[in-house]
Amino acid sequence: MVQSYLKHGPTQAFGLVCSVSSNSHFDGRLAYVPALEDVLVWDVKKGQMLTMWHETGHRSEVTAILRSPNKDIFAVGYADGSVRLWSAANGSVVTTFNGHKKAVTALSFDERGTRLASGSQDTDLIVWDVVGEAGLYRLRGHRDQVTAIKFISSRADQPSSSTNLAPGHLITSAKDTFLKLWDLTTQHCIQTVVAHRSEIWTIDINLEQDLLFSGSGEGELKGWKIDRTALSEGLKETETGEVAKVIHPISSLPLSAKHRVSQITFHPTQPYLAVQSHDRSVELFRIRTEEEIRKKQVRRKKRAKEKEISKGKGKTDEDTEKLETVEDDSEVKLVEMFAPHVVVRASGKIRSFDFGSHDGLKKGTQLFVALSSNALEVYNVPQPVKSKEEIAEATRVFSVDLPGHRTDVRTLCLSSDDQVLASASNGLLKIWNMKTTACIRTMECSYAVCSTFLPGDRHVAVGTKSGEILIYDIASSSLIETVKAHKGTVWSLHVRADEQGLASGSADKDVKFWEFERKQATGESVQSGRILSLVHTRTLKMTDEVLSVRFSPNGKLLAVALLDSTVKVFYQDTLKFFLSLYGHKLPVLSMDISHDSKLIVTCSADKNVKIWGLDFGDCHKSIFAHEESVMQIAFEKDSHYFWTVGKDKMLKYWDGDKFENIQKLEGHHGEVWALALSHHGNFVVTGSHDKSIRVWEKLDEPLFLEEEREKELEQLYENGIVDSLNRVEAPIGSGAAGGSGEAVEQVEATGISKQTTETLMAGERIMEALELADQEHETFREYEEAMFKLSEDDAMRLQPPPRNPVLAAYDLEPDAYVLRTIEKVPSTALQDALLVLPFGKVVSLMNYLNMWAQKEWNIVLVSRIMFFLLKTHHHQIVANRIMRTSLIPLRKNLRAALQRQKDVISYNLAALQFIRRRDEAERIASFYEEEEMDEEKVRARIAEGKKRKRVNLKA
Repeated sequence: MVQSYLKHGPTQAFGLVCSVSSNSHFDGRLAYVPALEDVLVWDVKKGQMLTMWHETGHRSEVTAILRSPNKDIFAVGYADGSVRLWSAANGSVVTTFNGHKKAVTALSFDERGTRLASGSQDTDLIVWDVVGEAGLYRLRGHRDQVTAIKFISSRADQPSSSTNLAPGHLITSAKDTFLKLWDLTTQHCIQTVVAHRSEIWTIDINLEQDLLFSGSGEGELKGWKIDRTALSEGLKETETGEVAKVIHPISSLPLSAKHRVSQITFHPTQPYLAVQSHDRSVELFRIRTEEEIRKKQVRRKKRAKEKEISKGKGKTDEDTEKLETVEDDSEVKLVEMFAPHVVVRASGKIRSFDFGSHDGLKKGTQLFVALSSNALEVYNVPQPVKSKEEIAEATRVFSVDLPGHRTDVRTLCLSSDDQVLASASNGLLKIWNMKTTACIRTMECSYAVCSTFLPGDRHVAVGTKSGEILIYDIASSSLIETVKAHKGTVWSLHVRADEQGLASGSADKDVKFWEFERKQATGESVQSGRILSLVHTRTLKMTDEVLSVRFSPNGKLLAVALLDSTVKVFYQDTLKFFLSLYGHKLPVLSMDISHDSKLIVTCSADKNVKIWGLDFGDCHKSIFAHEESVMQIAFEKDSHYFWTVGKDKMLKYWDGDKFENIQKLEGHHGEVWALALSHHGNFVVTGSHDKSIRVWEKLDEPLFLEEEREKELEQLYENGIVDSLNRVEAPIGSGAAGGSGEAVEQVEATGISKQTTETLMAGERIMEALELADQEHETFREYEEAMFKLSEDDAMRLQPPPRNPVLAAYDLEPDAYVLRTIEKVPSTALQDALLVLPFGKVVSLMNYLNMWAQKEWNIVLVSRIMFFLLKTHHHQIVANRIMRTSLIPLRKNLRAALQRQKDVISYNLAALQFIRRRDEAERIASFYEEEEMDEEKVRARIAEGKKRKRVNLKA
């Protein structure tokens, strides 16, 4: 009989408010923040999490978040190079775009939200069609990670030079110090500016789209003028024969701190500019109006005049006249336009910030800040004040920090009924309800290293780096006793099996034994009545620092792990030496003894786990368990199965009798420090450097080792195929390993293809469907030929061959079945799936395209497949005479069908435009009628509303 185990699966991650992998978005009420592989939606005012956007099976970290102009859609970029569009209303993925090889670092929507541009660490830009759910083209030109992208819309008042609407322009910045301007009609870079001496980390454009700011790694904030006229005229030569430039430098804006400028943001509606160049603060500038600037210039002139007069009246009138004329001509300077308004100082290191987009506040603007320390804050920025005396200060209105630790989760422990979990970090001890995963208590502590619930589950003992043992009462969430236990770090605490005492092991080379005692409360203690206390009974001196202590469940032995990589076993009652377990190359970091006191498992910094017998101290097996140090180890209840966690971010499940690895569980994005096992064997809890606490539950699903190994191998094989398909040939002599391709000049704009396991599977499904349909056609063709040869009254004429069982089950014709298979492929993966087909299958697919065009089935899809196949296999199709037979009727059928669709759409569009015009006319007329104006005034008013005021900036 094959041994079967029970599978464990991830249930939820909690303890995260926001992670540092990505920027965040805030809309005035809700904050959309990254939480490792998920996106969390927080109601900042109530401090509660509303939803978690989680896709099962997807484990890459979120690296960019952006809201689309149509408010329901969010674009989220991930570390594996994919971009997913999420619908905020139902928290589900609308589409997935796969095109980048490395993490997505920048996202930008155009003004309508129909196109999305994404930039990545692989230096490429990709423009995606959101409505058609397909990639349009890939733009190459940057030499390093793309850091920011901005769309520049084509102006509405410009006559459109081409028939297709709104290609517009893109401005991108990267770590290669370049700003690039791309023309999307020709898909080429039309201007490259060396903007800074070091990397450009961020850019932003004002609402009028004529002013651009860029921020560099050395703390410089530069302003650039975007020449809209040059942009709309296209590439033209100036008098000197140079091509007219679009981006012109103005000057730089002084900042209070000279650190890396990591984010620049213009307020979406109000005249503010926010810049973050310091770790903990955001500077706000107020954008002055032209009127204010002119007033200021007049005041300055006046002051200069007064000075001249007071200095000496020797100057003639001509001089003063000259002075005035010089001043009048001067245009607005950048420094005059942006006035420093307020500096918002956060309580921790800032990862990103955002303005609340709809500000219902009369008193000012909201600035939302996501901190690196796993917390969110919202600040209220006051309106500018006239008087000099009052200094505007930003005030903190909301903060979300209770549902998570500020630093790494170092230790976890569970109460005996598995209802309550205690987690401790440097600074905080938190108590969690395991059913709801809500944080129910938060207490301050110093740097916690180990912890345990005391008998009765009402108290938690925490061992700290400074050598104290802190005892907390959970009900009153208070520290009831601080025991100065050791002179060095308390590395380990363990409660004795009879629950009457505990042992502590420390870096001061002592193991100390403590008994529990209930004593009367003194005057200064927080609680009244009898309180729990620790009484020191014995000390065991060791030769080296103690890293772990463990009592055996039968109450006879005590194991002590030392810094000299050995484990010493003593008799518990007399403390007489019994065994020395010797064999690890580096210190043992943790150990555990099985329920029957027969086995002891030790895990070490040498990445190995050793299983020893406790009768004679013989090593049963040494296993290379993790890629990095193994941090914690623990036996499951009443069994010889045990769990380990390591710095390689993995949690592993082992069989201690057969020495087999049962299951590997991935999920954490940082080193796993802590492990706690359910006392009933139902689940495992892990705590990590990524500040998350994860619960892994035992499922009812059986697990067989053979199957697991097969799955792992299959996964490896599939990943290998995908990698080999996506590999780009490096030119010979480029220095790249295995450079075998010819040296090809890199094209600036290319198509987008990236094979994944999904696209390979989809391609295989299409091939199977084509084979099945071709076979069916062939069978019936043979049958009809045979029937044709027989006479009318032949007995053989009666039975046609049986239909293919698959087609019979779905009750579909072969061509309908192929279409159904292709329609099931997600439109984003369709092109990559079609690339998998060999040319023979492409020929047979062409025949089906013809049938579908004839029957007018899904014409949009038919056209897409048609154009893609012709583009990809052009040479072969042209060289192949047989293709004419299927291509000529296809052209005829497709044109007729498309013409009919075009007529319908044109008719509908005209009708919709008519309805819109009528509605606008009625609305505007009725609005002005209420103000009791006559017709001429109304017309003048409407015309006035269409003009826009501009401020000129000197280049």
